[in-house]
Amino acid sequence: MGAQQIANNLALINWTVLVALAIGSFAVVVFARLRTPATKGFLTFTAASAVGWGVLAYLSDTALVLPAGAIVQGSPVIVDPAFDVPRRTALIVFLVFATLTTLVLARGGRARIPGAIGITAGILVLLLGGLTWGGSAAGVAGLSLQLLVLTLATGGVFAAMILGHWYLVTPKLPEGPLVLVSRRLLWVVALQVVLFVTWVGVGIGPGATGGPFAALFGSWALFVWLRLIVGLVFPLVVSWAALQTARSRSMESATGLLYINVGSIAAGTILAAGLYFGAGLLV
Repeated sequence: MGAQQIANNLALINWTVLVALAIGSFAVVVFARLRTPATKGFLTFTAASAVGWGVLAYLSDTALVLPAGAIVQGSPVIVDPAFDVPRRTALIVFLVFATLTTLVLARGGRARIPGAIGITAGILVLLLGGLTWGGSAAGVAGLSLQLLVLTLATGGVFAAMILGHWYLVTPKLPEGPLVLVSRRLLWVVALQVVLFVTWVGVGIGPGATGGPFAALFGSWALFVWLRLIVGLVFPLVVSWAALQTARSRSMESATGLLYINVGSIAAGTILAAGLYFGAGLLV
């Protein structure tokens, strides 16, 4: 039943992953442009990739036809379609300014203003997603925070992997950019672990029942444990290893570790989205 319920919500899982890749990788571009000597090629390519992910996210969003009420039969998550148009509008604004940022970066500019507006629009997309599927005020806050950390982790590891690959073609690039981005990624994954323990320990989410830590032993326990082990603990260890290898300028090793992390963090995001939209569990 659990697997079927998750499968019934693949459209929303797809939306979550694509939005996270677009907004998260764009945030790394803006951060790296202001804080590191990252190359124009890396910044432009990653920003263009964020635009591509954003276009796919918009197409995914417009394909969502969800009337008011439960997402699918058996799901405790309630849809509020009043936020569909504002959410899609914010996504369009993000795409416009992400594209503008890409063009400015390609010409060697800093793109501070379009970058800031693009990030603001991206955060608004996540907040409106929380308003669409969060339900109560507490549910909106929890889901919005979940979408934010999923975005920082998923888009962040994608951008970090591209940056690691850039060292293979630009060996004289100082290690500072990759060390800084890898450190921030480690912090984000560590935050996800803390949030997992807090949410599961308290029992937060429209489908959370049975008291503290009940999600670890209920009908969804297999997927919850997979989220913890495959999507959080393993990426935390790999993120730490990637940071250490980047510090020692073992860039091929760091890049390989980040490639692994892309898969594990993406799997964790899919599980987190599936558990929320299918079971109403924040993990």
